[in-house]
Amino acid sequence: MNQAKTFLLMVVLTVILVGLGSVIGGKSGATLAFGIALVMNLVSYWFSDRIVLAMYHAKQVSESQAPELFGLVASLTQRAAIPMPKVYIIEDDSPNAFATGRNPEHGVVAVTTGIMRILNRQELEGVLAHEISHIKHRDILISTIAAALAGAITMLANWARWSLFFGGRGSDGDNRGGNIISVIIFSVIATFAAMLVQLAISRSREYLADQGGADLAGNPLSLANALRRLEAGVSRNPMQDANPSTAHMFIVNPFSKKGALSLFSTHPPMEERIRRLEEMAYKR
Repeated sequence: MNQAKTFLLMVVLTVILVGLGSVIGGKSGATLAFGIALVMNLVSYWFSDRIVLAMYHAKQVSESQAPELFGLVASLTQRAAIPMPKVYIIEDDSPNAFATGRNPEHGVVAVTTGIMRILNRQELEGVLAHEISHIKHRDILISTIAAALAGAITMLANWARWSLFFGGRGSDGDNRGGNIISVIIFSVIATFAAMLVQLAISRSREYLADQGGADLAGNPLSLANALRRLEAGVSRNPMQDANPSTAHMFIVNPFSKKGALSLFSTHPPMEERIRRLEEMAYKR
């Protein structure tokens, strides 16, 4: 279901891009904007692991340095039939984890010291399985494509507004004014819609990673219990130095944002994530 939803949302982004390109300047404008956005996001995608790991001062650990953590990751990656990812630890009391890497051959799993303190072995296994599911299903690539489409839409919309301001006015004043208003309204709506669709894709991939992680670990309730603890832990101790642009990467939002509209969130509602996991456990 969530795979189909992701595909549908990607189609919606493409339709918005083509529609906006047609309104502004035909296929050439849309193609140029998409090309620029794609190059920008591919660079980010290629170096995303190094950028985010440096941002959080993450340190790679070996099996001798973190035997339990390393052993859990190794066991789960064997079950997932993917190469062993690199394992990193972030010195931060806020409990959280994320995965990155441009493909399974370059996968990275990072956890905070806070998460290792508050979770038991089964709960930590559930979290790690969630992150390995992200790696296995190439969610970094999917996020990059979505970001490229949304970025192209935003770029086109900005070009449209600037070109209207500096492109002069035709002799048919009233008609030209109507066109200006139409383009401005459409470009604003397209930008807003692209942002919402991109966030919806992020939430959809989180549901898929929950499901894939629960299957991989073999116990949906362990991940459900971990999510409860993580939400409470982040609420008490949010990440002080977290960058909002990386919030979507973490298993739970690193900021304490209770009451925020789910429509504008990078993560699905925690209550719904837990409910789905508990439903999976009861169906087994």
